[in-house]
Amino acid sequence: MLLERTTAQIGALYAEPMAEAQQRLDSLIKPPGSLGQLEEIAVRLAGITGNPRPRLGEKAIIICAGDHGVVAEGVSVAPQEITCQQIPAFLQGVAGIGVLGRLAGARLVVVDVGVAVPVDHPGVLNRKVRAGTSNIAVGPAMSREEAVRSLEVGIETARAEIERGVTLLGLGDMGIGNTTPSSAILAALGGYTPEEATGRGTLVNDQVLQRKVEVVKQALAVNRPDPSDALDVLAKVGGLEIGALAGVILGAAAGRVPVLIDGFITTAAAMLAVSLQPRCREFMLASHLSGERGHRTMLEHLGLAPMINLDMRLGEGTGAALAMHLVEAAVRVLNEMASFSEMGLSELDESMILK
Repeated sequence: MLLERTTAQIGALYAEPMAEAQQRLDSLIKPPGSLGQLEEIAVRLAGITGNPRPRLGEKAIIICAGDHGVVAEGVSVAPQEITCQQIPAFLQGVAGIGVLGRLAGARLVVVDVGVAVPVDHPGVLNRKVRAGTSNIAVGPAMSREEAVRSLEVGIETARAEIERGVTLLGLGDMGIGNTTPSSAILAALGGYTPEEATGRGTLVNDQVLQRKVEVVKQALAVNRPDPSDALDVLAKVGGLEIGALAGVILGAAAGRVPVLIDGFITTAAAMLAVSLQPRCREFMLASHLSGERGHRTMLEHLGLAPMINLDMRLGEGTGAALAMHLVEAAVRVLNEMASFSEMGLSELDESMILK
C-alpha cells in the first residue's frame, strides 16, 4: 500500500551536513546565533536535503479542497457553496493566496479531494475521493478506506511536484466548515477538551462558537475516535482535504523536501501525519501563528516554532507563502554571508560574547 511504503521511506535528518552548516553559520561575520530562527532553518534544511549548503529552486503551494457534512449543524456562517466558488480565484491569482503565492514565486497546485459539487475549472486537479464528508455530529466522516485514499492523494500530489523539481512545498486548504473537524482532531489526538480546541473560524459570533463546541463534543461522543490510531481519527472526525494535506507532508518527508505548514487546518493535518509517522515532524517548518484559537496549542503539541505572528487566520496557504521569503533568507545567509576568515577579520572570542 502506498501509505505504508511512504511512511517506511521517511528517515532521520542527516547529522553531518547539519553540523557542517552550523559550523559555517558560527564562522560568519556576526555573533553566533544572532540571526536566531534563520540559522535554525538553514541547519534544518541541511539536515533534510543532505547538503550543508542547501539552495532553493522551484517552490509550490499545494491547496487541497473539500466539503464537510457538519455544516448542516450550523457551525459556519459562510454557505458551503463558497468552497467551490473560491477555487477559481486561487488560480486566477486574485485570492489572498494568489497574490501572496505570486509574490513568493510559488506555483499553486489546487486539488479537489472532496468538494461537494463537480469542480469544472481549468488547472484544478480532480482527485475527488467522494463529494464531501458525512456529518460527524451523527456518524463517521468517511470510511477507513476513504481516509487512506485521501492520504494517498496527498502523497501522490507531493511526489508529482518533487519529480517536477520542487525544492520547497507549502500547504494550503479550502473547505467551508473545516475548522470544526480540525478542532475535533486536536481534541482527539492531543487530549484537549472541546472548549480548548474549538475557535471561531470564519465570521463566527459567540452563539455559533458555542454551537461549534457542542458539535465537537457530540462528534467525539458519537464516534469515539481512537487517539492511538490516526486513521481512525481521520475517518471518524476528519476531512478529505485534511487527510490529503497530511499525505502531502508524508510525501514531502519521504522525498526529503521541506514543507511549510500554514494555519489551523494544515496543522491539524500535521498532527495526523506525525501520529502516522513521527519522523515526518523533522521535515516541517511552521510558517506562522494563526489567530485561530487552538493553533498555538497544536504547534506546542508538535514542538514547532512559528516564524511569523501577524494574527492571520485566512488559511489558503497565505502564511506558508509569506514564510517562503524567510526560508529563502535563511539559505542566502548560509551561502552568501562571508566568514571572518574570508574577510581577514579576527573572530569573536567566546569570552567577549554576552551570555
